[in-house]
Amino acid sequence: MKVLVIGNGGREHALVWKIAQSTRVSKIYCAPGGAGIARLAECVNIAAENIDALANFAQKEGVDLTVVGPEAPLAAGIVDHFKKLDIPIFGPDMRAAEIESSKSFAKDLMRVNSIPTAGYWVFDDFAQLEHFLTTAKYPIVLKADGLAAGKGVSVRKSQQEALATGHAMMTEKVFGEAGRRVVVEEFLSGQEASILALVSGDAIAILEPAQDHKAAFDKNEGPNTGGMGAYSPVPAVTESVMQRVERDIIIPTVHGMNREERPYTGVLYVGVMLTANGPKVLEYNCRFGDPETQPLMMRLKNDLVDLIEAAITGELGLASLEWNDGPSLCVVLASRGYPGPYEKGLPITGVEEAEAMNDVAVFHAGTTRSDGTWRTAGGRVLGVTARGADIASARKLAYEAVRKINFEGMHYRTDIGLKAV
Repeated sequence: MKVLVIGNGGREHALVWKIAQSTRVSKIYCAPGGAGIARLAECVNIAAENIDALANFAQKEGVDLTVVGPEAPLAAGIVDHFKKLDIPIFGPDMRAAEIESSKSFAKDLMRVNSIPTAGYWVFDDFAQLEHFLTTAKYPIVLKADGLAAGKGVSVRKSQQEALATGHAMMTEKVFGEAGRRVVVEEFLSGQEASILALVSGDAIAILEPAQDHKAAFDKNEGPNTGGMGAYSPVPAVTESVMQRVERDIIIPTVHGMNREERPYTGVLYVGVMLTANGPKVLEYNCRFGDPETQPLMMRLKNDLVDLIEAAITGELGLASLEWNDGPSLCVVLASRGYPGPYEKGLPITGVEEAEAMNDVAVFHAGTTRSDGTWRTAGGRVLGVTARGADIASARKLAYEAVRKINFEGMHYRTDIGLKAV
């Protein structure tokens, strides 16, 4: 069969890498793809948001399955368009994808369905937000309502910081239309975890938990990024915690979406905070997480194509998930300045040496290749991922691989997975 993967980052490289292991797949396309992905798939120069061109390509090439990586095309209705043309595609339709594309909708969904989450307030007017922040309890969390590439969430410790962030979102429009509306939440403390589930109607298959590291620098300091590393499983997510997440969060979310007449098919990502009062929802995403997908795909034993097809055809309830022994851990290598402005085109050395190591995979998030040389092309450049007998050994192996790679200004966190060790 022929498979089309949409997107061009480390998540999509990990999906292509896993799909390529399926004996059922004869050809993989990736649009737009990238230099690292090109070793496994034929890259097609079509942007992920160019829905008409992607559909025309899938029809012309007789694509049997399309897997959507990023959230933007899902929010724009790529699934709706493909379904009208009877092109098999995996992901939620536009109305279901609003669980990520509108944080205010997601918070209202949680309130109506008694899903544990932080208290919240929604503002469409900066003057009202400004007035609220003068009497708020700090620290506090400000979120751009729309899609902001994982960078629209800010924890603010003082009124002055919060006002500056709110002004930047609503008045300066640093996130464009995504910041037209702002959601303010009470601050939750504890460990974070990412729980991903494959969903098909009422059927749910929950993946092993992962933990992302959003802040740019060690000790969770600095601005939020798209993610600086992740590992799976998460010792803090015990069996009893997972049972609570399933019972109190995932099942009510899926049923709540059905009651909203937004039936969900695809990956439901739930970011939770493990508070002293139990797990509470921080956010929903309507797709595979990045970088959580990298360690998860390294651990997943099942044929991913089989699981995705089961979700599309309504047979997900018959599937059982199997996992390779040993945890997996991913360290993201980023460009200097990320998540702010950064330089591109810098030569990268040592990629092949890292890839040659046993139980190591290097997923390309933002690279190009010219004259036999890898070069930087994004804020997040590479995701160095390793599997070991335990988290400590996976962590040791990943950082050994990291030390083989170098480019000018290369930045990475040195504490990925440290909490688990």
